[in-house]
Amino acid sequence: MSITTCPTCRSTTEWSWVEAFEKFGFEDGDGLVMTEHVAAALRTHGYTVEIEPWGCHNVTIRSIKTKRQKELIPEGINYGYDDPREYLPMHIVKLLDNAFPELQEVMV
Repeated sequence: MSITTCPTCRSTTEWSWVEAFEKFGFEDGDGLVMTEHVAAALRTHGYTVEIEPWGCHNVTIRSIKTKRQKELIPEGINYGYDDPREYLPMHIVKLLDNAFPELQEVMV
């Protein structure tokens, strides 16, 4: 879990990048939502990332494409519920693990 201090309430929140792919991630959208930060980490490595709202307050990563437009989120997964560590390519998992290390602070 990464750690981030909320800029609004100044409380410390522990979170994981996998929550950016989960229907109920980031306290079902009621907590500090870091989806855009996860998307930005992918974008800095050249990926095209699409985020979409899910319900009235949560947002999730729906698509990750390579420069050649190859979709990296496979069809047939139970989107929002399956573990992204199991369906994303290993190089993406490693990239996100490195971008958001355990017990390290991520600034917003």
